[in-house]
Amino acid sequence: MRILSIDPGRKYIGLAISDSTGTIANPFATICHRSYKEDASSILMVAEEYKVEEIVIGISFEDTGEMNFAGRLSTRLGEAIKSISKLPIVFWDEAFTTQEARTARIKMGSKKKKRSGHLDSLAAVVLLQSYLDRDL
Repeated sequence: MRILSIDPGRKYIGLAISDSTGTIANPFATICHRSYKEDASSILMVAEEYKVEEIVIGISFEDTGEMNFAGRLSTRLGEAIKSISKLPIVFWDEAFTTQEARTARIKMGSKKKKRSGHLDSLAAVVLLQSYLDRDL
């Protein structure tokens, strides 16, 4: 089963996709945020082309467990996708995904100048892999 993950941000949205067995997450793309309706449409075109069966959207929370501003933005994107698709959507805690993506870039030997770029698709990979590994 192929799964698509979304790491939504205010400017960019990172996408990652699993292999066909739903075991390994791979970076896919970063898209520019335009509007929830346009973003949902773009994401669903990818989902259709790659025969995705489930979508995982990163959601973030305050230390108190309350959804924060970014988490509310994620739910809006999820609602926009739900309004035009019947694909199952799972909201998954994205705590520390960007930090883990940054650490991964450092471990891969990326030069400091290149590390400052967008981490959105790598953060989506971290998010998706944590979801794929949830039952291990």
